[in-house]
Amino acid sequence: MGTPLVSRRNVICSLLGGAWWAPPALAAGESVQLAQAWPSGRSPQGFLVSEKFDGVRAVWDGKHLRFRSGRMIAAPAWFLAALPPLPLDGELWMGRGQFDRVSGAVRKTVPDDAEWRSLKYLVFDAMGLTETFAQRVGVLTQAVSAAKLSWLQAVPHSSLEDAAALQARLHDVVSQGGEGLVLHRADAVWQSGRTDALFKLKPEPDEEGRVLGYQAGKGRFEGLTGALLLETPQGQRFALGSGLSDALRRDPPPVGAWVTYRYRDRTPSGLPRFASFLRVRQPE
Repeated sequence: MGTPLVSRRNVICSLLGGAWWAPPALAAGESVQLAQAWPSGRSPQGFLVSEKFDGVRAVWDGKHLRFRSGRMIAAPAWFLAALPPLPLDGELWMGRGQFDRVSGAVRKTVPDDAEWRSLKYLVFDAMGLTETFAQRVGVLTQAVSAAKLSWLQAVPHSSLEDAAALQARLHDVVSQGGEGLVLHRADAVWQSGRTDALFKLKPEPDEEGRVLGYQAGKGRFEGLTGALLLETPQGQRFALGSGLSDALRRDPPPVGAWVTYRYRDRTPSGLPRFASFLRVRQPE
């Protein structure tokens, strides 16, 4: 059983120096913080490092749980009622390698109680507060501890000495089936959108692109889709054919859909090199 709301409210109020925070509504389309790819060889000093979880991004504004797009998530009443009255940003997660499972569960218009009881809400930031990231982590960690909910957990953060230690940590996480790491500048204030304070590090980075059209297949793919014609958020365009299954070649994502792809590095002009299709991003 969770801590009563009044008790949790008092704990959080004391953490914020006696001032009660009034949660703003995250409007549809309002941006959360987004991570950039971590520059190779950069020192992690000054950053707090955590595991990157392959779940579904979920923002709690004190009243509603939403996808990163701002669209409401249909969560069970007991789940929402138990959350602390503090702005939270995190991942709905069912375990490593379970992205498709959790994605299917949280996008249902009528929540399945059993599915929701099998997931966790892993929170890594208290969005909108004026404190630095390190201070916000302290606030949310104490608030989560006060809530006493097994499925609500604060993501652990740590400091690393140098680039070698960062690569060792990445290897450790990936060898256990993890997706990668997140690095957040400890002294950064909260800011929506893509910032220079938040980074992601994976063995192979991934990005998203919007489908503009299709390239016809040749050879054994004749009559099927040979490649998706994509546009990146930066306006660059390229063809993505590697990694497409036969099913996707027969029935490709519609024009306007967003897809996620992996790549090894970039060309001098900034285009992804050795890009490979990963998944269709579900609408939020």
